[in-house]
Amino acid sequence: MPEATSSLRYDTLCVRRSGLTRDLPPGTEELQWVVNTATLIFGERDAVLVDTFLTIEQNQQLVDWVKSHERNLAHIYVTHGHGDHCFGVKQLTEAFPGAKAVAAPAAVAKAKTEGTSPFIDSFWAARFPGQIPQPQVFPEALDGDTFTIEGHELQVIDTGFTDTEGSTALWVPDLRLVVAGDVAYNGIHQYMGETTTSSREEWMRATDTLAALQPTFVVAGHKNPDLPDDSKILAETKKYLADFNRLDAETGTAIELYEAMLALYPNRANPGSLWGGANKAKASAH
Repeated sequence: MPEATSSLRYDTLCVRRSGLTRDLPPGTEELQWVVNTATLIFGERDAVLVDTFLTIEQNQQLVDWVKSHERNLAHIYVTHGHGDHCFGVKQLTEAFPGAKAVAAPAAVAKAKTEGTSPFIDSFWAARFPGQIPQPQVFPEALDGDTFTIEGHELQVIDTGFTDTEGSTALWVPDLRLVVAGDVAYNGIHQYMGETTTSSREEWMRATDTLAALQPTFVVAGHKNPDLPDDSKILAETKKYLADFNRLDAETGTAIELYEAMLALYPNRANPGSLWGGANKAKASAH
């Protein structure tokens, strides 16, 4: 838990799960996992939770972890609408009835797409049968781009299309902390199954937007738990995207693109995400 001069502090909980792409080429079996990160920002009395988890079991673990901090959970903020970040809203609000779940309007819209049949049945429940919380409870659209904890302002940063549409990050000026959601990845292959060449360029600009805040800490939505919340992950995320776009232009097939990226990033977890992104890139090129 990083020390800070502010009365605010933050803590993270990382949970490991299987990746979404299961039919990837052999050779990376020991790296075929992914980690989701939830962040608790807390003061003397109150707390704000940023993002939840995917499965019932993971979100129960999150509930217990939040309770261990012995704070009043005032808000649950969801950075974007992917199910693995917002499917825990129901369990968290049941456990903490006073907590208000909020997100930017575009993130709410995406969450409702992901958390409503037939998508939830065909995509999430098919991969994690019996493990997805249902029925879904969705965050409310936040009115404005700020809210507070014990008088300290938290600022929503609109980051546009990163690994999905309607992405945001949360800036905590008192801590020099960016809770980046999926704008930044830390030691994990980036999810590009929804992206295009131009949207990856938009994602790169989003990393610049967050870097311009000059944060001390950056928490990635997906991170290797052994790695620190270093602000350099913004530049690393941007470089990964630039490398992918460059190698996409230089290769002819998904396997060539995949292997070229693996040569540059052999130690990142969740190569299935890269494999899915490479197939998407080459499918859209024809």
